[in-house]
Amino acid sequence: MSATPATAEELLGCPTPQGWLAAARDQQELLLVDHANCEKKAAATALNLMFRYGERQPELQEALSKLAREELRHFEQVTRILRARDITHRPLTAARYAEGLRKRLRKGEQERLTDLLVIGAFIEARSCERFAALIPSLDEELAAFYRGLHAAEARHFKLYLGLAGKYGSGDVAERLPVFREMEAELIGSEDREFRFHSGIPVAA
Repeated sequence: MSATPATAEELLGCPTPQGWLAAARDQQELLLVDHANCEKKAAATALNLMFRYGERQPELQEALSKLAREELRHFEQVTRILRARDITHRPLTAARYAEGLRKRLRKGEQERLTDLLVIGAFIEARSCERFAALIPSLDEELAAFYRGLHAAEARHFKLYLGLAGKYGSGDVAERLPVFREMEAELIGSEDREFRFHSGIPVAA
């Protein structure tokens, strides 16, 4: 694999559109609720990978276990912020983002593992990029919290890419442009609902 991108922006194919940032500023309660749900899903993703692939690779299992614990800590931190702000934590319909990326998953076991890890890297990188873009428009408490998460998500996307290179099918460099194009299309197109990983929200 070629050198790991140094920043989320180097991995991603486009910046977050201004339309999404405007919606995030106007709908911070919804942003926080969906953020909590995303952290929980991120932990579940790491656990699913650990159970499906980790038993054959002890080092992979340990890395994913640590990742799942950190994602759950982030979930707990977001839910504490929700309670402090008297915001009800509730389930929401999922954005089409993750499912859209998974449409290009390959069927071979090692190839599928590579793609799942690369998708994880893009999701974490987009979260990292969005945290940085949001910080200037947030109150002091949320800005400080998102600065800390920005550093964590940067570690996470590099971890996913490193795991893909070590345990995957050996073609990570070839898969990055495939998912970079798909991810940019999902982020740059219109979405009916605002979510943390949605595209540009439009009125129904």
